[in-house]
Order: sequence, then C-alpha cells, then structure tokens
Amino acid sequence: MAVIGLDCGTPQLLFDQLADEIPNINALMQRGFHGELASITPPITIPAWACAMSGKTPGQLAIYGMRNRKDTTYEGLSIATSLAVKEPQVWDLLGQRGLKSLLIGVPPGYPPRPVEGWRVSCFLTPPSAETYTHPAGLASEIKELLDGEDYIFDIPNFREQGYEFVLDQVFKMTERRFKVARRFVKTKPWDYFMLVEMGPDRLHHVFWQHFDPQHPKYEPGNKFETAFQDYYRFIDREVGRLLEVLPEDAVTILMSDHGARRMVGGVQFNEWLAKEGYLRFVEAPSVPTPIAKAPIDWSRTVAWGDGGYYGRLFLNVKGREPQGIVEPSRYEGVRDELIGKLEAMPGPDGGSLGTKVYKPQDVYSEVRGVAPDLIVYFGDLEWRSVGQVGTGELFTYENDTGPDGANHDRTGVFVMAGAPGPSVGRRDGLRLIDVGPSILSLYGIDAPEGAQGRSFL
Repeated sequence: MAVIGLDCGTPQLLFDQLADEIPNINALMQRGFHGELASITPPITIPAWACAMSGKTPGQLAIYGMRNRKDTTYEGLSIATSLAVKEPQVWDLLGQRGLKSLLIGVPPGYPPRPVEGWRVSCFLTPPSAETYTHPAGLASEIKELLDGEDYIFDIPNFREQGYEFVLDQVFKMTERRFKVARRFVKTKPWDYFMLVEMGPDRLHHVFWQHFDPQHPKYEPGNKFETAFQDYYRFIDREVGRLLEVLPEDAVTILMSDHGARRMVGGVQFNEWLAKEGYLRFVEAPSVPTPIAKAPIDWSRTVAWGDGGYYGRLFLNVKGREPQGIVEPSRYEGVRDELIGKLEAMPGPDGGSLGTKVYKPQDVYSEVRGVAPDLIVYFGDLEWRSVGQVGTGELFTYENDTGPDGANHDRTGVFVMAGAPGPSVGRRDGLRLIDVGPSILSLYGIDAPEGAQGRSFL
C-alpha cells in the first residue's frame, strides 16, 4: 500500500476549481473511488495525521492542536511532537508482524521514533536537529541524492518571509521530497509507504488572497494570481512521477488531513474576554502583548483564551488551576454562559458572525490530558483566534503570527485506487479516523483496541 498525503488538500480546489490542472490525480480517481473526507475537530495537521493513522480522536490521543497545555498551570502551551502520540499507528501494528514501513514527512514525525523500516522526519524538524531519520544513516543517502541541495522540511516563519521567497521554497521543498520518495520506494523493500507533503498547506496560507476573488484582500491581476494553478500543475507532475515507480499492484491512496478556506480576519479572543469581564489584568497592557506574557490577575480571572486556527478557551477552575476561582459547581453554568455569548457575538458590521462553540465532552467519547474547556470556531472558521492583548480592538485584519490568507476547513480529500472490490466513482461518508482501520483491514489486521474509526472497505 502507498499513501500520498497532501497536507491541506482541499475538495473545492482538487475536485472543482483546479481539476483541469491535475491529470495524474484525475486518472487515479478514475481507477478507484474518491470523495470528501470529514476531518477531526479541530481540523489541524497535528493531531489530524495521527488520528487518521490510529483511528482515534484528539480526545483519545490527548492532542488538541499543534500546541497543548502540558498541565493545569499557567505555563502556556507546548508543541506536540512525535513523543506525544502514545496510541499505536498503522506502522506500529504492521511492524509487530514483521512488515516494513517507509515513512517520509508524516506528522508528527520529529524526533524520528524507531520504526520497522525507514523514516524521514516531518515539518517539525528544527534546523539544529542532529538526527532526522531512522535509521540515522538514512540521512547520508538523502544528502548524497540531493548533491549539495538542502532537504527542506518546512519554510521557517513562512508567514513573514515574503511572497517570492515562499513560493520558490514551496516548489523546491515539494520537488526534493518527491525526489527522495522516488529513490527510496525503488531501493527499500517496503510493505507500506507513506509520504506527506506540506507544500499545499503553506501555499494556501500565504497565497489564498491572491487566488480567491471572494477574499477581501483579493486584487484582480495581481502578480501571484496564478500561483495556485502553477503549483497544482507542478505537484500533479510530481505525483505522476511517483506513481510510475510504485508497484503496479499497489493499493494507492491520495488524501489530505483537512481542507482550507479564505480567512477574513482575526478575533482578538482575550480582548473580548477582558471586555466581557472574564479576564482581568494587574495592569492592562497598552501595546500588543502575547497572552503568555500579559500580567494577568489570576485571583480575578474567570477565563482566558489562546490563538490559532480555532480558539481554545480555558476556565480558571478552583482546585484545578493554581489560583482558580470558578467553583466546580458553577463550571457547566459558566461554560454555557460563555457559549451563549460567543455564539451571539456580532461581527464588525453588526451582523451575526456565525461563531460555533463546542464542549470537548460533546465532541469526543473520551477526553484525556488537559483539553480546552471550549473549542471556538470564530465565524465558523472564517476568522482565526488571535491571542494577543493590548490593542483594545476586538477584530483585526493582521495576524499576530504574521500575514495569513486562509484558515483550515472541516473537509479534506480522499482518493483510493487498486483496492479489492467494485468500488469506483464518488463516495460519501468518508471520515479521517476511518483511514487507518481501512488500511489495516487490507493487511488483515484489526483496528487498534478502542479505535473510533471503522474500515469503510
């Protein structure tokens, strides 16, 4: 089996607006079935790929985004690396049976945990990393193959690097990852192969406003208006070249972890909480300040939030947080009160913003670790959450982590060809958490114990 992952691959682009640019992917669709793939809540790269490959939810993995609270203190959030994934994934179960996996760029893949086979780390790999492959000697094969060119894991600070630089790096990153993949699928005796390319995600975030006429920052005839078409033609050629070197009888999947949509702006979550009286400061910041560095008066604070593609809201609960003031008996009442106010929040034009708010316990069958008390989709993901304080404004059109034209969306893409059975054409009801159990079923292996996903084959 071979899985080609396109991070942030989006149905409205691949299946509609850019369908004419991707003949190789279209040919793969015609050989099997395809459809929209319902992502997880929240639809974020980490933990989405781990959910797909374990059949388990973010609640079961205790990973609610790329950054998570490591405990119930006020110490902020920490990055979820490969070490955060405690549940078995597809390659773990294959390895127990002596089957070898070749993994390239599958998040979270840093540090590169041992696998029965070969592994190249993912976009989390820092420039200072001494080891980014398993076995460690695999890195020398990559270096030799690229002949002096760097293997690009990601584009650091991609939101702030400038359009020309980012576009150049997106193409180079994709080209080199697929070059390595083509070599290794021919030289390693693998039973399961999986690659995840981050190029589409970076392209969408940086250039969506140049492509989408409905985006408020779109300018007709702009210099980067064809960046999407150019890149999709390019990545389709790379996919085609990879398909040519895969075994003819390989079951092949092309998929994404989530989609994308235009992002209108940002809601300054903590400014709203302060205005509503839930967040108090020792001294109110008068310049833009990250919430982690703000002088919060915890003895008077009910709730605080964090930024990202979705809003994470945390309550300051007595007996849970060090200086908690929300009585446990009032916990549900305060959550319900906040849901009502957040969902009623008007947008900058005075009309309904359309915000959706979820309790983790209503979304996940199990809630492990330190989950947000509320998951907030501002404008139903048309707006992102901005965590900074000190501006006094509720809405912003400048992201506190750098310019960004797109947010993540609930639905990704799925294409499968070569699987046994007559299934061809469009298919509905596909879910990200069903992918891993479906893959395992083709090897005759049951899904991991407790998996919420089920094979759709």
